[in-house]
Amino acid sequence: MSTELTLRPIEARDDAAVAAVIRAVMPEFGADGPGFAIHDPEVDAMSAAYSRPRHVYFVVEHGGRVVGGAGIAPLDGGAPDVCELRKMYFLPTARGHGMGERVLRHCLEFARSAGFRQCYLETLGGMEQAQKLYRKVGFEPLCAPMGRTGHFGCDRWYAMNLTPPA
Repeated sequence: MSTELTLRPIEARDDAAVAAVIRAVMPEFGADGPGFAIHDPEVDAMSAAYSRPRHVYFVVEHGGRVVGGAGIAPLDGGAPDVCELRKMYFLPTARGHGMGERVLRHCLEFARSAGFRQCYLETLGGMEQAQKLYRKVGFEPLCAPMGRTGHFGCDRWYAMNLTPPA
């Protein structure tokens, strides 16, 4: 796969494709039981869920096909200046080409522009490549979850300061 891709905000026409990506990738990592984002009501209506202020979801297209995506939204149960990186998933054919880093950095730029000062994320121990990427861009591991996401199946938590040091 070439690294040529289209990165754009989600549209209603993408909802079924994004839901299919989420439902294909999460079980690959054992994240299809209770306590995982695959069961979030927004999965079937991502464009509506991310159309609110301080919310964004970017889809990644390759050859006109949605192959992944990631979003930013305020952290449920968190401080107003804390956002969450949400539902960052890529089909296997889209991995290893630098797309994840590009989308992640784009999400973090949005978070800063929306006034967030910290970004939080939840993941699984088995998602090793994702964790390497998170650490590479500046996320630090946490000992416990933040907020009230309802994703009790996740066992790894990270946060990143979005403001430069004084």
